[in-house]
Amino acid sequence: MKTTCLLSFFLLLLNPSQAQTTNSKSEIEQITETLMLYIDGTANGEPEKLRKAFHPNFNLYAVTDKDSLLTRSGEKYIANVKPGEKANRIGRIISIDFEKDAATSKAEIVVPNFRIFTDYFLLLKYEGSWKIVHKSYTWRPYPKQG
Repeated sequence: MKTTCLLSFFLLLLNPSQAQTTNSKSEIEQITETLMLYIDGTANGEPEKLRKAFHPNFNLYAVTDKDSLLTRSGEKYIANVKPGEKANRIGRIISIDFEKDAATSKAEIVVPNFRIFTDYFLLLKYEGSWKIVHKSYTWRPYPKQG
């Protein structure tokens, strides 16, 4: 019995992916919650959710139609979300990748009859929670129907 327990212990040490699986799910769930604060906050006019999701000093970056860099203040971005004003946006998380206290994520935001946005996020975990510290995005036209 002692040998079996000792062998199991060493196998766990040699195979850290077993231990990581439990931790990964927990971290993925936490990152997902942060991203959903962003997705739900923008769709449902809830700027307080955005404040929970984003670091206070974050900025947004995109490339303009004139091929120059657009930098937007996160503070101004959140200020444009009017409390209670729902937006016609459908968001989904496409991917999440993390290591220890740093993560990247990709999301798609569909604004029917307008554009499809692809958002790329950099998140960091500090003071016990994940925060979006950077957002870069691009867009393409919504496909014409008919």
